[in-house]
Amino acid sequence: MRHRLIIGMVVLAMAAAGTARAEVRLAFVDIQRAINECRAGKQAKGTFRAHIDQLQSQLEQEQRSVEDLKRQLEQKGALMQPDQRQNLEDEYGKKLRRFQDDVKNSREELQQKDNEVTGAIVRDLATVVRQISEKDGYTMVMEKGTLLWAMPSTDITDEVIRSYDAMNVTPGSLGGEVSGGARFGKGARGPAAPSLSAPSSEAPAASESGRSTISK
Repeated sequence: MRHRLIIGMVVLAMAAAGTARAEVRLAFVDIQRAINECRAGKQAKGTFRAHIDQLQSQLEQEQRSVEDLKRQLEQKGALMQPDQRQNLEDEYGKKLRRFQDDVKNSREELQQKDNEVTGAIVRDLATVVRQISEKDGYTMVMEKGTLLWAMPSTDITDEVIRSYDAMNVTPGSLGGEVSGGARFGKGARGPAAPSLSAPSSEAPAASESGRSTISK
């Protein structure tokens, strides 16, 4: 936090020096709220949720099959012939490993999809922010996640959302970055792993931080 404050002060000082006596106009955008409330973000979230539900149903079905084999081993295994028990143990082990792999692969698939869709929308929002900044003469537009405090009147998130929605474009088609090459959205709240509830504790989800996400 201390480093962020120091960097922020240096950046502001440079901006003020660079504009000499010209008026310094600052604003900020809540990138996570923009993602959640823009039309593209809402549509992406709905599609994402439907895909999660589909995967969840598939994993729960696999889990029931694994648990059924486990119960058979516990209840009847001692009464089986050795070869029968071995076959059942082999089948149980095979299905358990497949289930664990599917949980892991599903999480990775969702994380990749989340990153792709979120990245496309964030790039579009960066272009919209740049256009608004040039039109309205902002010296600098910062992201809410990097600020300690700012006057509510300097929040242009609603304007960014309205402008983006009015364009009615396919996510990622604007494909912009903020001036200077810094990626917009980098400092916003980080993405938890996608909201896929693991039916088993065999494969816990890993979390990641540092970026905005449609899975929030």
